[in-house]
Amino acid sequence: MELRDIPLTTIDGEAASLADYADRAVLIVNVASRCGLTPQYTQLEELQRRYADRGFTVLGFPSNQFLNQEPGDAEEIKTFCSTSYGVTFPLMEKVKVNGRHKHPLYELLHEVPDEDGKAGRVKWNFEKFLVAPDGSVQRFRPTVEPLDPAIVSAIEAALPR
Repeated sequence: MELRDIPLTTIDGEAASLADYADRAVLIVNVASRCGLTPQYTQLEELQRRYADRGFTVLGFPSNQFLNQEPGDAEEIKTFCSTSYGVTFPLMEKVKVNGRHKHPLYELLHEVPDEDGKAGRVKWNFEKFLVAPDGSVQRFRPTVEPLDPAIVSAIEAALPR
């Protein structure tokens, strides 16, 4: 199965897929509200605002798999993201990113190596995967901040021409 064919569900319960964003560069991020890395929401939103008009979007996938740092329901997550960080980018339903019951999207994303050539499990909240319009994927580990020059240059290179 291709990444774009995998069924997704928005945080509001609507059907979606990456095919809805096929003409855009998409930064997929597993997010959490109670994590030491949660302030990355600020930089993710900055990227969204900076590049949205040029064919880019962030997609947030809440996950509660790391020390129960995303315990809320859909309404609590949406409220937290909008009031605490002014998030305007799309959020998807809460998913598992590792283990036997991981979401099929993450089944495929596990195959993508990071800058050191290591693929496999998502290490923590805020792991990032940049999907270019041509379907190529780059992986950035959680401690690589969204405005890191490596991510910014990858986004700029992936923007539709």
